[in-house]
Amino acid sequence: MEDVGAYFTFAEVVRTGSFTAAARSLGVSKGTVSKQVMHLESTLGVRLLHRTTRKLSPTAEGEALYARCRRMTDELESGKAEVMRLRSKPRGRLRVSAPMTFGLLHVVPAVPEFLERNPEIQLDLQLDDRMVDLVEQGFDVSVRIAQLPDSSLIARKLAISRRVVCATPEYLKRHGTPRRPEELSQHRCLQYTYQASGTAWQLRGAEGEFLVQVGGPMQANSSLALKAAVLAHTGLGQFPLFAISEELRGGRLVTVLDDYELPTMTIWAVHASGRTVTPKVRAWVDFLVRRFARETSWSERPSSTRG
Repeated sequence: MEDVGAYFTFAEVVRTGSFTAAARSLGVSKGTVSKQVMHLESTLGVRLLHRTTRKLSPTAEGEALYARCRRMTDELESGKAEVMRLRSKPRGRLRVSAPMTFGLLHVVPAVPEFLERNPEIQLDLQLDDRMVDLVEQGFDVSVRIAQLPDSSLIARKLAISRRVVCATPEYLKRHGTPRRPEELSQHRCLQYTYQASGTAWQLRGAEGEFLVQVGGPMQANSSLALKAAVLAHTGLGQFPLFAISEELRGGRLVTVLDDYELPTMTIWAVHASGRTVTPKVRAWVDFLVRRFARETSWSERPSSTRG
């Protein structure tokens, strides 16, 4: 591999017809060109060029090698042209990871508009609530809902979502409405598997912070599964507003403990750092930023509440 440069130099000597012209083309000295060609001949054990004071021409071995070198340089030029083409416009395969619930409710509905604006992109969307490693798993962008640790990744904020505790009116009619965080331990509280606080629910009020250990008949790694169970009057759940806004507006779910706040959730678009961001990544992230900037209702107190 250390001789690759010598092959390019040799090909340029044959193409231009002289060491002087090759040196000028490559931006190096004539002596450097001569040394590289001599090194290549020594390595291969053959003479590659006929040299006279008036003319320079390839030997039979030199002709054969030059034909191969030309194909190599042509391929590299094609590769360079392809890279420049890809840099100029969003195109190619774009691998994106997103959480299941947010992805199904809000990313998937946005995809048709994005693809219509960027017809040369092939989107590969993977939905999974587990944290993915962008580099190891080959993702271009990840939508994450988390407190991001310090890393070399570049993150752009998409939105903020309030979280609430809610249930159906029917459940509250049967089991009563909790008025204080401590009362949650007396209720059927459905658990999200990947919740950072484990089986405890964290709330904050005028009296301070509460971390209440809760229990219930169901745990799931999908907020959609938990929402379905809560809608079936199985128990209380805590959800980000982006997951239940329609149900709150329609009265199918109502919030409780509205004098208390749960930790908010920040939604990010994350991609690997680098000197340049590819057009396809920039197009996707910019699109998400514009789209979710409109979703201010997620950070506001919901209108359908029950104290």
